[in-house]
Amino acid sequence: MNYNLNINKGKQSNGKVSTTTTLKRLMTLMGTERNNLYIAMIFIFINAGLNLIAPYLMGHAVDTFIVTKHYEGVIQYSIILFGVFLLVLVSGYTQTQLMGRVGQRMLFNLRNTIFNKLQDLPIDFFNQNKAGDLISRVNNDTDKINQFFSQSLVQFMNSIFTMIGAGIFLLSINLKLGLAALAPALILWIFTRGISPWVKNRNAANMRSTGSLSAEIQESLNNFKVIVAFNRRDYFRKRFDEVNTENYQTAVKAGIANNMFTPVYGFSSSIGQMVVLAFGIFLIAAGQFSVGLLISFLAYIAQFYNPLRQIAALWANFQVALAGWDRISQILVLENNLRVIETTVKEETCCLLSFRHVSFSYVPENEILTDVSFDLERGKTYAFVGPTGGGKTTTASLMARLYDPTAGQIILNGVDIRSLDADTRTSKIGFILQEPFLFSGTIRDNILYGNSQYKDISNQTLAKILSESGLDGLLERFDGGLTAEIKSSGDSISLGQKQLIAFIRAVLRKPELLILDEATANIDTVTEQLLDEILKKLPESTTRIIIAHRLNTIENADEIFFINSGSVTKAGSLSDAVNLLLHGKRES
Repeated sequence: MNYNLNINKGKQSNGKVSTTTTLKRLMTLMGTERNNLYIAMIFIFINAGLNLIAPYLMGHAVDTFIVTKHYEGVIQYSIILFGVFLLVLVSGYTQTQLMGRVGQRMLFNLRNTIFNKLQDLPIDFFNQNKAGDLISRVNNDTDKINQFFSQSLVQFMNSIFTMIGAGIFLLSINLKLGLAALAPALILWIFTRGISPWVKNRNAANMRSTGSLSAEIQESLNNFKVIVAFNRRDYFRKRFDEVNTENYQTAVKAGIANNMFTPVYGFSSSIGQMVVLAFGIFLIAAGQFSVGLLISFLAYIAQFYNPLRQIAALWANFQVALAGWDRISQILVLENNLRVIETTVKEETCCLLSFRHVSFSYVPENEILTDVSFDLERGKTYAFVGPTGGGKTTTASLMARLYDPTAGQIILNGVDIRSLDADTRTSKIGFILQEPFLFSGTIRDNILYGNSQYKDISNQTLAKILSESGLDGLLERFDGGLTAEIKSSGDSISLGQKQLIAFIRAVLRKPELLILDEATANIDTVTEQLLDEILKKLPESTTRIIIAHRLNTIENADEIFFINSGSVTKAGSLSDAVNLLLHGKRES
């Protein structure tokens, strides 16, 4: 399954989706917030209605009281208008508060939804997509949606209600004059329909370039030690300049597209007001219209076209939000291809793990393993050797089901490994990676990560368990013991110390299958001997798989496998493995 989110740049990966469909998908994520949204809409409607009453009251007061010089009525209507404007203030404040809360809660829920989806996706997804771009989607793109819902949507709906109400008043006061005043709006509607997809695409391109910029910064900062060591800051600056220039260019194009609505809408508003003024004076001169109605009409035409001007700016924000949602929905529609399958068949076997005609490739045209079959018995130690790039880590990853084979079957404890849920599988398999990753927190937090068995255990009891398992000697290497703080993903400690913590984390789970992928590559000989003693204290039924280049690490293995050129073969003795390794390197 291809998880590359950037495979179809410039267009949606799943085809063209209408704005209505996009909005429906977005609304499904609101959940209980929809009720608050509906309440806010009621206040928006009230606010717009109160604003629409004011021009009619003003026109009526002019014709009824000012022209006839009944100033008591003017005072009464002034008090009424003051009350109307006070209600406008209250309803406006209420709608803003409600929508602000709706937007923030929606942002919270949306980010949670995306992060939970990311946690559900396989390793393959993260191999195909840059971390910086994913961070940009979680942070930047969701914030664009939040800004629209918490800020722009209130003004957008208020403008829509006001504009519709003003149009109704215009047509009801004088149909001919109303139609003449609204004629420019039809041109605007056609213009907006035609240009909106282009605006959305410009904003989508800008968001992609922002994601690329974030990815480049994240990658460069993560590898800054290498950049400094090789004195290649010039390369860093060149790469950053390229993506920054691209981001600047797409931002300029998006800005031009977003600002095209405002002058066009402003021009149409001016045309509408000129038509009303000219036609209105003509009707007054013909005795078919009053001064008060013309004042009301001019106020309503302003209330019709001024919201259009606001919508011109808000529509651009709406297109930005839609572009952000497109990028987010590309993640939300993905499904994990490592699905749990149903099986009722369990084999009676002495083997813990078996590969049955397994083939695997990361990309179709480059097969890493081809028709591989072997068995691993319980309680034995197996070594996997081979040249760099031969497929050792890939084989180990398949054992832990970080990937599924493209063909064949992997059997664990007599059942297809795909039939085991994630909790069951990870409780049976321990995996110490080549590059251990630690979280910010204490050593206790890191060694108990993902271990629900000791979730609420005290430090004293945990220290006793570590001592019984022979792991207390490793813990003594850290000042502060279990409470020692680890910061910045473990950058404050050495790579060897990281490996020790990863070792404790895996061994403490007492897995049935323990995979050590170059687990001793970054530690000294004394510590390696200590680890070997700890491995001997594991249950006799534990199967150990050692992937290593150092020959002393594999000399005590019960059986050695040689991996190269897509095949896995028994190597025989240690000397045979050395010969195969040297021969394999010469061939590669």
